Amino acid sequence: MNPNSRNRAQPLLIVGSVAFDDLELPSGSFPNTLGGAATYAAHAASLFAPVQVVGVVGEDFPESVLEGLRSRGVDTAGIERRAGKTFRWAGRYADNLGSRTTLDTQLNVFADFRPRLPESYRDTPFVMLGNIQPALQLEVLAQAKSPRLVAADTMNFWISGERPALCEVLAKVDLLVINDEELRQLAEDHNIKRAARYVMGLGPKRLIVKRGEYGALLFDQNSTFFAPAYPLETEVDPTGAGDTFAGALLGYLAQSDGLDEGTIRRAVMIAATVASFCIEDVGPKRLATLTQTEIAQRLEELSSLVRL
Repeated sequence: MNPNSRNRAQPLLIVGSVAFDDLELPSGSFPNTLGGAATYAAHAASLFAPVQVVGVVGEDFPESVLEGLRSRGVDTAGIERRAGKTFRWAGRYADNLGSRTTLDTQLNVFADFRPRLPESYRDTPFVMLGNIQPALQLEVLAQAKSPRLVAADTMNFWISGERPALCEVLAKVDLLVINDEELRQLAEDHNIKRAARYVMGLGPKRLIVKRGEYGALLFDQNSTFFAPAYPLETEVDPTGAGDTFAGALLGYLAQSDGLDEGTIRRAVMIAATVASFCIEDVGPKRLATLTQTEIAQRLEELSSLVRL
């Protein structure tokens, strides 16, 4: 990867949550950790391309955090500051980090979030819709002007509670990025390959299924591709790893010249690589220090796992 490629990359728009997390991990308690899907995705994507973020924060959100994002090439003009407190999530992880329990969710200013795209964002060619309410995802698409690629995420809550609106979103996106549990719920089928075929029938041309420590699967109309997960020696905090994956994926695609099969497969491998770094520290700390050299080295190690 050429470090100068970022300067030639097209911008990526990310819409989603910016939050505080109160984490209880096997390694200790970490209150007031920077979190939110848009935060993790922006950190990862900014390694490859200029990023624009649309979200909302409260009066308690430090300006220094926004300055830190701007120093990474993230445009924060779309982050609205409102009276009240920032979205906060609290969770406790099992000793093996394989599961977590939500202890508290305070939507705060996020409860009334309505995404408003600055005029300079509306022509952005790459759009990433975080797992916000499907109606809000549709509002974003109504404001965007002919994006080249639209990717979306969703979650179990919207699949069970707002399926009609979600299906309307799926009919308008090019790429859906979800985990295997969400895929099975959406398709009402336990078989991943059949479920993938069903979901692509709803609209997305491609589907990426995140499977945690078991890697990721890329489906399109003609083929299936597998990217392994990097075997880590140090696992600290899996929070935001999926959002990091999505951000790195879209960031690399925004940096690349094409959306051909080979480029997208490489993007999936790079996304898996960057996501592995996220888990090595609390919150997005590791992403803030990550270098292109480290990414290239680990990408080679990851590729060697499946090279014959």
